[in-house]
Formats: sequence, structure tokens, C-alpha cells
Amino acid sequence: MTKLEDIRKPVNLEMKEFDKRFRSAVSSNVPLLNVVTRYVLRKKGKQMRPLFVFLSSKLTGEITESTYTAASLIELMHTATLVHDDVVDESNERRGVFSINALWKSKVAVLLGDYLLARGLLLAVEKKEYVLLEIVSNASKEMSEGELVQIQKSRSLNIDTDTYYEVIRKKTASLIAACTASGASSAGADLDVIDRVYEMGINIGMAFQIKDDLFDYQSHGLIGKPTGNDIKEKKFTLPLIYSLNQAEAGKRKVMIRKIKNGNRSQQVVNEVVQFVNEMGGIDFAIEKMQEFKLIAMDILHSFPHSPSRDSLRDLVEFTVSRKT
Repeated sequence: MTKLEDIRKPVNLEMKEFDKRFRSAVSSNVPLLNVVTRYVLRKKGKQMRPLFVFLSSKLTGEITESTYTAASLIELMHTATLVHDDVVDESNERRGVFSINALWKSKVAVLLGDYLLARGLLLAVEKKEYVLLEIVSNASKEMSEGELVQIQKSRSLNIDTDTYYEVIRKKTASLIAACTASGASSAGADLDVIDRVYEMGINIGMAFQIKDDLFDYQSHGLIGKPTGNDIKEKKFTLPLIYSLNQAEAGKRKVMIRKIKNGNRSQQVVNEVVQFVNEMGGIDFAIEKMQEFKLIAMDILHSFPHSPSRDSLRDLVEFTVSRKT
């Protein structure tokens, strides 16, 4: 699998410049805000979303000042979403370190998320980037709707595959599609091209989320065991949904009851993982992930060959082959 540092090569200088600009964009005159944002930026992750923006811009034209604004908008919204998610999920960890709400409590975390969103809005207005603002705001709306659909359906512990695809399209794929579309828009691409790369981003995002779902059921990490986090949180993801649909009515009821009453038990996690493997849920999810990936690749290969296209190809492969 190609390493991220190699994938970044066509836009390496631009990504370094973006990192400096992003740090400047989140600075504040409020000392507490600066302390908290510095903590967030200490562990900035893979920065895959800005990378999608810059590579999509270079795929369809040239990187411009608008591209930096697009990448900052996306990263501000994504970071705000992660901070808010940790509050909603009452999570004390993010990427192996304490979350904001674990260290500074929920009120500070919510206000930080609000601040990051506001900085994104102001940045777009200051630069008069109203098209980019529309693309990113639409993604924010979709993500909120997806989360609410998931909450509504999860209460009944009854999500079918169509609902699942709707949820992940809104929750995950819409943001990656916003990355690719805003990258193309910032390069001055016409609407047809923007629509094509948006559809490419949707399919990349669908594959990305299914890969995330699979981590729950596949052995990885230091202990070599499935995490079972989604199972413990009673989230119905594709491997489980498919398996429940394949099972006879009696077995289906038993498994749903175990998940509902499992109280985060590792024994229940082990039983659900075994059930999903036996019913072919893992193989089905891998097959669907590959289908979405191939659709994205077909769209990508409709563009002329270039170093940025090669890097986007490798980045798509990375999303479905990553270990974390």
C-alpha cells in the first residue's frame, strides 16, 4: 500500500503552506481558546480531507487562493464535527489521546466546536467565496440529517440496507464529496466537472465508511482482536444488517435481544462477531466497499492522466486498505 507521504507529493508544498494558514485561521485573542486549539492541532491526524481538496483542484485545473480557502473551510468544519461528536458520544478519547470534553468538560468542547464553525463561515465571507460556502454548508446540513436519521432508526434497532446507505451517504460521504467538489470549484472547473468529482467523492466516502464498519469485526491493532465499539454502542452497520437479514426469524430476534441488552459486554461482542462471520456479513461488506471504490475509480479515470490523478487513485486505495 502506498504511503500517505508519497500520495502527497504532487501537492506537498501546498499542504505545508495550508498547515501554516490553518493554524493562523484558528488563532484567537482569547487565551483559553488558544490553549484548547493548540491541543487539538497537536494531533492533527492524516489530513486526508484537505488532501482530497488539493488533489481534486490539481486534477481539474490549478491550485489557487480559493483552494486554500476551500481546504480551510473543510478542515474547520470537520474538526468542529469531531469535537461535537465526542460530546454527543460522551467519549473521553480521540485518536489515542484525551478528548476536549475529557480535559475541559462539555461546555468548553461545544463552544470550541461553535467557534471553529464560525471561523469557517467568516473566512468564506471575508474571501467572498460564496460557492464554496454553499458546498460546505450543504455538507454540514447533510451530516446533521444523517446523524438524526441514524439516531431515530437506532432506537428501534431496525435499520435496513437502504437506510444504512442513506445514513452513511449523508454522515460521511457528503463531506468527502464536498472536498472533491470544492477542490474542483476552486480551480475554476465548470459545473459538469464539479458534478462528476462530487459523485466520485460520494463513492469514495461510501467505501471509506464501510471500511470503518469492518474494523469492528476484523482483527487488528496491538491485541489482534475486533474492537466491537459499534456493537457496544448498539450501532447497526452493514456487516450486521446484512447478517440479520440473512438469518432466520428466531436467530435474528435472539441476536437483536443480545445487542439490546448486552450492556457493552465483551461476551456479546464475541457472539455478534462470530454470528456476522458465519452469515457472510464481512464478505458482503467487503464486496460492497469494492463496488463503491470501482465506481469512484471509473470517474477518476475519465480525467486525463497526471501525477495528481495517480495520487488520487492511490488515496482511494488507501481509504479501503488502511489499518486505522
